[in-house]
Amino acid sequence: MKRILIVKVTSLGDIVQALPVVADIKRAFPGVQVDWAADEAFAELVHWSEGVDRVLCAPLRRFKKARRWSDLKAIWASIAELRAYRYDYIIDIHGVYKSAIIAFLARSSQRIGYQSQDLGERGAAFAYTGRFGPRPQGNAWHGMRISASEALGYEVDGPPIYNLRLPEPLTQPFTPGSAPVAAFFHATSKNDKKWPPGHWAAIGRELSERGFHVVLPWGSAGERAEAEQIAAQVPGATVLPSMSVTEIAQMIDACALVVGTDTGFVHLAHALQKRTVMIFTATSPSHCGVDAPFRSISIGDGRSVPPIGTALEALDYVLASSDQFAEQHGSAAA
Repeated sequence: MKRILIVKVTSLGDIVQALPVVADIKRAFPGVQVDWAADEAFAELVHWSEGVDRVLCAPLRRFKKARRWSDLKAIWASIAELRAYRYDYIIDIHGVYKSAIIAFLARSSQRIGYQSQDLGERGAAFAYTGRFGPRPQGNAWHGMRISASEALGYEVDGPPIYNLRLPEPLTQPFTPGSAPVAAFFHATSKNDKKWPPGHWAAIGRELSERGFHVVLPWGSAGERAEAEQIAAQVPGATVLPSMSVTEIAQMIDACALVVGTDTGFVHLAHALQKRTVMIFTATSPSHCGVDAPFRSISIGDGRSVPPIGTALEALDYVLASSDQFAEQHGSAAA
């Protein structure tokens, strides 16, 4: 086994949670080269993975929105780069038309994808020469690891390894030696995934009393207005300025705690081994959640709004158990 291509095109949280597949493959096949194909909008994240040897990307999402000639030329150029090597296997763990087209255009006689009932778009099946087994029940992130292992013939062993290394920030996100920082990712792509502003304010006040400095990032004017509404009710809270994806990642890496809804940046916090509480109101925590002993927990049933008390219990768990873990092992909890 010399070279493998993983295809996972979007989005931020899904790509983060797919990264452990790289460590699994490299553990199973020492010396193998692992390339990754992603949308240009998320290629930056894949570059942070220490296990990925080559990142292939094209502005697929941007071209779909703007239909610009420059983006089309960039897509054509990316095809030549995609076909520069022949792969022993292509593993499509996305399962939609655009990922299937990438798999089909790349050079390999072994292109493995999901079974028809597990595809995001059933027409994607045209690209594959082989199929994964039925998608496992339960956590989707572990399911991706299982699917890749079935395709390549190895056993999944141990917890997920993300192997992320962020670029050094030009300036430190927070003053060294200041209060521990808790970041609130209150914004989501869908309104039904939101948690009420009053609930955010309540846990913000609790954390402020515990000595945390609460910060709120945002990505749009509406999200900023909601962040300001929450911050006005939390002593010392800060609404952050507009930030790039890299800057937000670096901010997360400097935090002691991250609380957020089911969004990509909260998955990134988990991958960066931050103390993490993920709140579910409309999506399945058993399918899409995060969980790591002493560190990460998902709350909610995916059908209703979790009460403030449940969130406070989750905070107690990740904060108290992290301290307990540090005492037991003689170092700060990961």
